[in-house]
Amino acid sequence: MTLILQYIRTIYLSIYCVDNILLSKKHNTNTTMATYDRAKAVKEFDESKMGVKGLSDSGIKTIPQIFIHPPQTLSNIKSSSKKTTSIPIIDLSNVNSPNHRPNIIKQIKEASKTWGFFQIINHNVHVSVLDNTINSIESFHNQPYEIKSKYYKREEGQGVMYASNNDLYRTNAASWHDSLQAWMGPKAPEAEELPEICRKEILEWDLHGSKVAEVVFELLSEGLGLESGKLNELSFCESRAIVGHCYPYCPQPDLTVGITPHTDPSAITLLLQNQVQGLQVEHDGEWVDVNPVHGGIIVNMGDFLQIISNGEYTSVQHRVLANSHKKSRISVVMFLNLSKWKGEGYHGPLPELLSPEKPPIYRDFTRQEFFDNFYSKGIDTKSFVDKVKIQN
Repeated sequence: MTLILQYIRTIYLSIYCVDNILLSKKHNTNTTMATYDRAKAVKEFDESKMGVKGLSDSGIKTIPQIFIHPPQTLSNIKSSSKKTTSIPIIDLSNVNSPNHRPNIIKQIKEASKTWGFFQIINHNVHVSVLDNTINSIESFHNQPYEIKSKYYKREEGQGVMYASNNDLYRTNAASWHDSLQAWMGPKAPEAEELPEICRKEILEWDLHGSKVAEVVFELLSEGLGLESGKLNELSFCESRAIVGHCYPYCPQPDLTVGITPHTDPSAITLLLQNQVQGLQVEHDGEWVDVNPVHGGIIVNMGDFLQIISNGEYTSVQHRVLANSHKKSRISVVMFLNLSKWKGEGYHGPLPELLSPEKPPIYRDFTRQEFFDNFYSKGIDTKSFVDKVKIQN
């Protein structure tokens, strides 16, 4: 508890610095607050292990400076004006029917190319499984500091980790969310490593979510004109991580974001969310709200799938607004990643999709190159896609 008290004291010193910086800008002076040390402030926040949920619960009225984003990020932070537009909703109830499957494949192909996002319903997972998963993640984040903090660490890419902002030390401005991360494959954690309060639910969702992903990959394969099992042969379901995000109430949602605009590096992502809005997708140059559909599972294309599909499917920029509601926004994300790399560890567009009429628009890349790009910076939009794009 001493760390928390020390950090809360630091917060108010930070707030004092912010107020003075804003005051000096208002009066157009060159005065700067040399006392503010961002690296030190980030380290103190991280070592407090309280996360933004702890900050929110402490009753602060002003957010610490490390969370304040620049004007270019905040200039269009608002709810969507397109109230009647949202991502496509696709019904999988007749997915195995020869009469209906072609139309479902057509819908998924179109959504994956034009939106990069869609939401599936009647996916054969009982709504209680989804609700229990979401509620258990919320219960984890609502636990007292003394219980939750023992999972707080920074070991990305393996095991079980609770932290605020995976990219905290790699980004210029932190975002208003905490996360519980569990790598479920290729090497699954021991059951005892998962927090007891959400252990059963994570294991159950991992089982059901993997099966849903296999069906989605089949449909995506057929949408590319390939055999239904082609993408599943690439073992995307074997390397997967479940991440439970908490976006607690933010007292100044106009100064920060829940998660910055980005694309996912994975092949696909499955997402569950509670009824607190905040997720937005960029479409036709505008940000569109993704409205919660009870019992729905959101699917989005990742950078990896865009590359290996040679641009037939598109990863799309998305973000989460800082939460202005008293109730926390909860989302549970399953990232599906390549497990078996070719030969010496490389990949690129699938050869089956290439021809003289459709040459590759992306070059091959190595496993090391892919992971170095992700872990060398904060989350961003298509930096790796742009890096491997063949310039004509």
